[in-house]
Amino acid sequence: MCGRFTQMLPWRELVALYRLTENIKSRNTEARFNVAPTQTVPFVRVDDEGNQTVDDGRWWLVPHWAKDMPKAAMFNARIETVDSSPAFRDAFKTRRCLIPADGFYEWTKALDGGKDPWLIQMPGGAPYAFAGLWAHNTRIETPVTSCTIITAPAVSPISQIHDRMPIILAPDVFDAWLNPATPVENLKGILAHHLDGQMQMHRVSRDINKATFQGRPEPIVNSL
Repeated sequence: MCGRFTQMLPWRELVALYRLTENIKSRNTEARFNVAPTQTVPFVRVDDEGNQTVDDGRWWLVPHWAKDMPKAAMFNARIETVDSSPAFRDAFKTRRCLIPADGFYEWTKALDGGKDPWLIQMPGGAPYAFAGLWAHNTRIETPVTSCTIITAPAVSPISQIHDRMPIILAPDVFDAWLNPATPVENLKGILAHHLDGQMQMHRVSRDINKATFQGRPEPIVNSL
């Protein structure tokens, strides 16, 4: 799963991943060290003209057909059922997105009964993109745009600490993933083009365990 992530680099560096217009490149955003479900996050999608653009959405998918805000956890979509689950299958067909990040957290149980957080990043803390889905709902009282992150069984090194991982797409499949015309039968093959095996991780302070904590967590000298 993926329950917290980071957006620490300046927006100008993040948009180097995407083909975006100059006015989007000038966005002024602050570093975020502990993005949590239901918070608003930027995501990249293709607009009606076929251009890559940035939207902001609630990180907890609200399907377009829902009449109420979902109470079930909708911040992750499992690759095994993303094409068949009523909650995600419509978005999987035509409303796919990329969610910029540069780190995410997973936890291991410590001997004292507490949970130790691990920050998982690309080498050098390079930015990357989660494979995601998005939706726009106008049926509930307050219309909402939202998104979710697709997860898969973990590969090494992430599998050393958790059995699931968010899918981090290779840049060479961004276009095919975002294109609404990409055949549905090709999509899971695209999701296999991920970078998760390149990740590195190290422990950080337990401050990050609180969703309200917004500072930079201190590193702990105990890396895998």
